[in-house]
Amino acid sequence: MLIQFARVPPPKRNRPFVKCLVDWYPWNGRVQRIELLIRSDRQALAPLPPHHPLRSPWGIASPNPITQSHHPPSALHPPHVHRPPLHPSRPQFLVHRRRSTSQGPGRVMGLSSRSNPFLPHHETTAAPAADQTSSRASSPGRSDGAAHGPRPPKGDPMALHALEVIDRKVRCLTVAFASWLRSPQGRGVLKCTIAYTLASLATFVGPLSNLLGKPDGKHVVATITVYFHASRSAGSMIEAVFIAIVAVAYAEAVSILSMATSVLVGSGMGLVTLAHVLVVVVFIGGAFGFMGWVKQRMGNPLVNVGSTLASLAIISVVTKENAVVSNVFSNQKIAQVFKMLVMGITCAAAVNLLLWRVSARSLLRRSMSSASAELGRMLSAITSSFLDGTEDKEDLVAFTAASDAYSKAYPQTMTNLREAKFENYLLGREKLYVLERAAAMAIGTVAQSVGGLRSAANGHLELLRSTRARSAASLRSSVSTTAPLLGSRASSLVPFTPDSDVFSVPSKAKGKAPLHAPSDTFDVFVAMTRPHMEALASILSQMLGQPPFGDGPTYEVRVNESFRPQLADALSMFNAARAEALEELYQLIESSRFRSDKTQAEFEEIAAACGHFSFSLQSLGEEMQKYLDILDDLKHRSLHRQRSWRWLLWWRKGVPGVTSTLPYETAETEGLIRPIKKSGVPKGIPDSMVELRDTFSWRAAPNASRMLAFVSQRALKLLRKLARDDIRFGLKVGVGASLWASVAFFEKTRDWYMHYRGEWGLLSFMIVCSMTVGASNTTGWARFVGTFLGAFFSYANWNLSRGNAVALAVLGFLVSFFNFYLIVARGKAPLGRMTLLAYNVSTLYAYSLSQKVDDDDDDEGGRMPDMTSIIKHRVLSVLAGILWGLVVCRVIWPISARKKFKEGISMLYLQMGLIWRRGPLAILLRSDCSQSYLRSGEQAAMQRYADRLEALRHAAASEFELRGPFPFETCGRILRSTNRILDGFYAMSLVTQLKGKLTPGERALLQYTAPERALLCDRMCHVFQVLASSTLLEYSLTDAVPSVMGTRDRLLSKIFEFRNAQLPEGFGLDRRRSSADTVAQEGAPTEVVVEERDYALLYAYALVTGQVAEELKVAEREIEGLFGGWDEESLLLQ
Repeated sequence: MLIQFARVPPPKRNRPFVKCLVDWYPWNGRVQRIELLIRSDRQALAPLPPHHPLRSPWGIASPNPITQSHHPPSALHPPHVHRPPLHPSRPQFLVHRRRSTSQGPGRVMGLSSRSNPFLPHHETTAAPAADQTSSRASSPGRSDGAAHGPRPPKGDPMALHALEVIDRKVRCLTVAFASWLRSPQGRGVLKCTIAYTLASLATFVGPLSNLLGKPDGKHVVATITVYFHASRSAGSMIEAVFIAIVAVAYAEAVSILSMATSVLVGSGMGLVTLAHVLVVVVFIGGAFGFMGWVKQRMGNPLVNVGSTLASLAIISVVTKENAVVSNVFSNQKIAQVFKMLVMGITCAAAVNLLLWRVSARSLLRRSMSSASAELGRMLSAITSSFLDGTEDKEDLVAFTAASDAYSKAYPQTMTNLREAKFENYLLGREKLYVLERAAAMAIGTVAQSVGGLRSAANGHLELLRSTRARSAASLRSSVSTTAPLLGSRASSLVPFTPDSDVFSVPSKAKGKAPLHAPSDTFDVFVAMTRPHMEALASILSQMLGQPPFGDGPTYEVRVNESFRPQLADALSMFNAARAEALEELYQLIESSRFRSDKTQAEFEEIAAACGHFSFSLQSLGEEMQKYLDILDDLKHRSLHRQRSWRWLLWWRKGVPGVTSTLPYETAETEGLIRPIKKSGVPKGIPDSMVELRDTFSWRAAPNASRMLAFVSQRALKLLRKLARDDIRFGLKVGVGASLWASVAFFEKTRDWYMHYRGEWGLLSFMIVCSMTVGASNTTGWARFVGTFLGAFFSYANWNLSRGNAVALAVLGFLVSFFNFYLIVARGKAPLGRMTLLAYNVSTLYAYSLSQKVDDDDDDEGGRMPDMTSIIKHRVLSVLAGILWGLVVCRVIWPISARKKFKEGISMLYLQMGLIWRRGPLAILLRSDCSQSYLRSGEQAAMQRYADRLEALRHAAASEFELRGPFPFETCGRILRSTNRILDGFYAMSLVTQLKGKLTPGERALLQYTAPERALLCDRMCHVFQVLASSTLLEYSLTDAVPSVMGTRDRLLSKIFEFRNAQLPEGFGLDRRRSSADTVAQEGAPTEVVVEERDYALLYAYALVTGQVAEELKVAEREIEGLFGGWDEESLLLQ
């Protein structure tokens, strides 16, 4: 580092200046030259002492060797001054100023960057000495000793320090910004900005503007790139182009037909009023209502964007053009709108496909790898907590983090799957897509298996905690009575309970230590299966953690060939160890028999939990084998690529070899609840229940007129169809659009409509209208704020640029970059889109107005645009449209998200109760394992239904009611409990689906416990129905809600009785013989040999039932907290 000092001629009052030129080298190696001008009468230049209190911690300068001898150490190091430690590698300097007796203290005059060459060395070394000499001469009464010492200036080091900090922050921000721009997200924002800038050239560049003709509205080209932005995958852009083509064709058809109708009826027949009525009702109300119905029916964000595009085109022709109002046919605006739509879509598609193209197929494989890795982390945390017998904080945090990451990765996988479908079909890789879809579905199945494993682990850990707590309480209460028995069993985990009675049994477990407490059952099982369970969990975690696809950009299928034999060996060894451990475990239970059925049930319950968890882990391993098979098929298909476009033959669905599923169709297995496949909002009360409500009165009156009943039923059925959510939404959108557009056709309001640019209010209405009131409120506020932001940017940019096209293009680039950052990076699409819309309709329109475009209104300045008036008109119009949309959604057939959530959760609970009432095990007995209680697609349908309820919960939080805010957190806890119940449903389906055939022992056991299981299923269904009714009616619960646990305990006791009946003849007590007699009386032959694995089915059933019952208790408490409770003292009759 080099420092130079030089004296500068004084400008006035003979105040000399000292110029300090500093060259310093930051971390990037570039030389920075800084110039300091210090004004003072006398300057004392000296290096900063090592322990000076004002020493800078940054070390940006080096000592000045010229002036090191001018100040003795005693002057610069007062004894009383605290000396902070000196960094050996950071030399410092300081410019000391002495107070002048005649002209006052010195001060810093300026600080600037400089690139001039250094001054000569003789100028930099002579000035300091002379300055010091003159200083001593002018103040004879002062000395340079320690009495006063040199007085350091306050500004100089701070200025250097501040400069360095600012420079470092600027460089860090620059490096971070450049790194972010190279990321996929940054490139996406930049692509959107480039596409917008190119589209805005249609307004700024003369030839392009002339190509679009003289009418105004050329800013629509830029607006199109805001909605069909370029930051999407190639597959998504292909889908967007398809939807845009349909939207453009629809808009052009409506525009031409409306104009033709106006000419035919208005000019040809002379019925001007009728022509206007037809245009408003049919071509505005009907067309916009149909688009609203399509939006709700499809539930696709791109369809929403396409409807906005079509609305923009229709509004520009039908309501804004005088041709329709004047009953004259003119294709000038129609042609211009068509050109603008084509130009905007072309800009977005070209930038998307030519600049940093993103493949949906690559995104799909990368997201599948991410989702698989998160499942591996979840599996590791689950098995670790099970083997430890407790769930410590680290395991819980790891599982929660992995679960949250998977919850984000898998939905993204399904989105990428849909987008990859368009790429594969366009490239002729239809069969490859089928396998990729199978792989994605397999990951979802594995995730459901992991959820079932988590459910089994949670149930086991909760059971273990409660059992240990009861054992500890029993120990404290019975320590005085059991003290004589503890001498010979000091090494036992927990001493006997008072009702225990251990006696020797001739069995394989003879000679082994008996089980003294229920928790001993878990310890024995883990001790025997830990090595094999850890080995299986390790190989499964490795398979899930290792990405199934290679690195980008190709992401070729990469399957470790050693995984398959390793998994097969681990599974076989684990199955053998599991069977041996369970057999040994039950022998130990039999050798430690207890008199109390309740205590014995605890042993059986923990054994069932161990068996259920191990069985769930085994099922997960088998699912992973199927996943490996799919990956092998995918690898083979990727290596042998054969292109075909047979999907184009959509009319030949019945021909073999022709895939019937088109790219835009959702290929899903038939689900339980049909409407959720077509709508983004659950239907709520089903059609079957509505039909029963509508017909029970007629059925109760058999003597009524049949003709009247028939006509009434038909009329009511038609009205019910019209009252469907999607049709009601389309109708109210059409009504709202017709009422707004009618202002443009009345003579008294036409001028007002044109003056305030009512077409943008109508477009805002279409954008704001959402299915539910809560969704409209959620987006309405963001669009409200975005309107003012766009107005601010318009006013600022227009005044800064003074209407210059180049300046407007540059400033528009910056504005669009900021807003696309909000849309793409921050996920605030409504805010960013409305900001750019307000900016376009003001700034770009003003520039078009200044270029002599055809505009019928001269109220905004003409060639000299009045920006204030333009912004005011647009802002008022857009805000009025937003408010009109909120009013329509709230007043005309409001669809409340609160009501939808209430109905949806009620129907979900009622459906789960009906499914459980089928009997998960009874249906196996009736169908000989040919059917499952959970039919194909029902689990996925219920899970999708729960996901839609979560979206409704967030929408309901934005709805205002006089009754108070929506109970967001309480409903969230109910939904989380519901999701855990669904995990239990899937865990039970895994157990039943893998049963190819019932063994004689399983069949005998199911027949013996049939009454208890039927009662348990009825009780579960009853509880589900009570909770569903209370939620739907908002009624309080009573304290007489039936309990499930007592019925479940009776089932476990019945299983224990059956086990005792299977003991050899002459073995045991009289109680066991009576049990055997009971078995014989009920038709279960005692000669049937029952193995230990035959009990696993019922034990798993009992365990899952207990988990579902506990979650129902949680939901019951939350519902009671919402609606209160009734007891026998409640007075209801008034």
